[in-house]
Amino acid sequence: MTKSDSSIYLLRTPLYNLSIQQKAKLTEFSGWEMPLQFSGLKLEHQAVRTDVGMFDISHMGKFILQGPQLLSLLQPLVSSDLERLQRGQAQYTVLLNPQGGIIDDIIIYNQGEIGTGNEKVIIITNAITTQKDKTWFLEHLSNKAIVFEDLSRKKVLIAIQGPKSVLKLQSLVKEDLTQLNFFGHLEGTVLGKSAFISRTGYTGEDGFEIMVDPEVGQEIWSLLSQTGVTPCGLGARDILRLEAAMSLYGQDIGDNTTPLEAGLAWLVHFDTKGEFMGRRILEQQKAQKVNRSLVGLQMEGRHIARHGYSVFSDGNKVGEVTSGTFSPTLEKAIALAYVPRILSNIGNTLEVEVRGKLYPAKVVKKPFYRSPNRP
Repeated sequence: MTKSDSSIYLLRTPLYNLSIQQKAKLTEFSGWEMPLQFSGLKLEHQAVRTDVGMFDISHMGKFILQGPQLLSLLQPLVSSDLERLQRGQAQYTVLLNPQGGIIDDIIIYNQGEIGTGNEKVIIITNAITTQKDKTWFLEHLSNKAIVFEDLSRKKVLIAIQGPKSVLKLQSLVKEDLTQLNFFGHLEGTVLGKSAFISRTGYTGEDGFEIMVDPEVGQEIWSLLSQTGVTPCGLGARDILRLEAAMSLYGQDIGDNTTPLEAGLAWLVHFDTKGEFMGRRILEQQKAQKVNRSLVGLQMEGRHIARHGYSVFSDGNKVGEVTSGTFSPTLEKAIALAYVPRILSNIGNTLEVEVRGKLYPAKVVKKPFYRSPNRP
């Protein structure tokens, strides 16, 4: 932990010293002092799209929940049907409040058999929502025989992403990674030590996320660096996830946005599950159609639409950019923005205000980029 000024303390992950040795440029993110970039955004982005890169994501929330009928107890808290999950499968979903707003977007990894006396899951949350999520889970599971363990400060989490991630990682892992399906996971062995390994990520590429004890994580990071895996920071990660149109909590989604507004209707399983938090409001939105939608925008020209920039139609402000960047893959400026549903049709032309001037932006299909390498 370091004191950045007289009133703010920033947390550091167990990989912090290695990042310093590799001359990382640091930034504050969700209360943590994290690498923004190492060799440069362009080089790090290119490594993940064409080769392999790795990210320290140890700042993210990491929970283990265990107990009888666990998935049934979690069902009312999320929009997706968890009871269809088999052991070794995972579900990306959203944790909802009573208004149908998104408390967080999370991944739930099922490590047990449904209906057994002792079900078990691992839940990975956003760093900024870790304490909020923990409080929400404990509040709604407090009267149940559920054991809740918070590993957020106890474990290292490393993402290895890119088309050559299997090739680079396999030498450290006992299990055959080619047999692990996308969104599959297992308790494996890395460098002879126990590790949680999942085939998930936040870049739009094939890749893995590994959760281990701190000293094992430090060794993994050092060895992968020596074998040519490119260390990457949050800057490249943000560009990669935006190209893949993956939402960032606190910008693209939040407590006041519903999954239907955010283009996450595929996570709402109305037909296969019973009552859940915010269901009635979401059913009303589905029946009446949402008033606004999160759309993909592609700027005409090289002007970049940034977070918070206003979106106009016929001279009237109609929305706001939530995320925006220049895409090295597409060589175009891209953005996400909430606009009225009637303006959300693909091909519709809007305008974004950049430094006091309006520039045209076309509504395009999401994702902006779909990797040919992802399983």
